[in-house]
Amino acid sequence: MDNSNNPKSKDDIVVGRNPVSEAIRGGREVDRILVAKGEKNGAVVGILAKAKKKNIPIKEVDSRKLDFISGHSNHQGIIAYTAVKEYSSLDDIFKLAGERGEPPFIVVLDELEDPHNLGAIIRTAECTGVHGVIIPKRRSAGLSFAVAKASAGAVEYVPVARVTNISNTIEELKKRGVWVYGADMDGKNYTDCDFSGAKALVIGNEGKGISRLVREKCDEIVSLPMKGRIKSLNASVAAGVLMYAASDKKE
Repeated sequence: MDNSNNPKSKDDIVVGRNPVSEAIRGGREVDRILVAKGEKNGAVVGILAKAKKKNIPIKEVDSRKLDFISGHSNHQGIIAYTAVKEYSSLDDIFKLAGERGEPPFIVVLDELEDPHNLGAIIRTAECTGVHGVIIPKRRSAGLSFAVAKASAGAVEYVPVARVTNISNTIEELKKRGVWVYGADMDGKNYTDCDFSGAKALVIGNEGKGISRLVREKCDEIVSLPMKGRIKSLNASVAAGVLMYAASDKKE
């Protein structure tokens, strides 16, 4: 049976040429597209051209991976991952802070790839009064079904903005009066940080941490003391400790 006209076979994927094409044309939030290696069909080439115009990340994969992801439906060589919730803007985050009468409290994620980490961070962000989370468009987990599930529903309450460039966004935050703290090794002990006023916490990739350029853009580098033999924490755990530390300083 041809399932190419079935727009979804899972909660956050669109399967087949026509559904993917319509998702892009209709302005749906598409996190990334997977296309079978060697797929040169004219329709697929046209879809990828549309995706590139909208700066949607595209990755070539083995067709067997598409078989698995789509539940062995007729994917026609292409699958799109879509967001389960519409992304917010930077202005939306600042607006929420203003509505609450609080200085902005923002979490910036520099290429965090694990959807479970992203979901856990959004969940803690909601619990600690964070006004918004910022993620990059590329090399990052998006608002997938797995993220929504890991957030335990918090994704419905915490604005998540997706930006083209994290470094440029940090510059924009600083222009708006936000003090930016980067979480990395060899920084100031987080217990010695003020965290008062408008602030943003930058959490890096699970393996590489924050990038050199992003680190250079931060106003201050903060660290968590490591007293054991393992010298790093899970990204969502580190973020949670820092969010709670920062949430105590609202003014």
